[in-house]
Amino acid sequence: MTFLIVRTGDQLAADRRRDEVARDRGRLVLAYGEVTGHAHAIGDVGARLYGQELELRFLEVLDDAGVTLGHDEHRAIHLPTGAYEVRRQREYTPEAIRTVGD
Repeated sequence: MTFLIVRTGDQLAADRRRDEVARDRGRLVLAYGEVTGHAHAIGDVGARLYGQELELRFLEVLDDAGVTLGHDEHRAIHLPTGAYEVRRQREYTPEAIRTVGD
């Protein structure tokens, strides 16, 4: 699964803090790979993920030092403190608009 992370501000609005996603083996998993099972995950404890729908989730980074988003097949990404939207990416094909696989 491929997704886009967009910073939306310094704090997450209260109405976005619903349906907190539980950690998986200590990691906060933003998305699992569809083919190999690898994960886009944050191991740091200073982040929270909200929303059960994969199309749009909300991430809140609380640690002043930020957190690291890791992946087995890509370079790690540093996310500073703040609020983010995590959107599943789509692509156009002549047949249809479809979600992007990973």
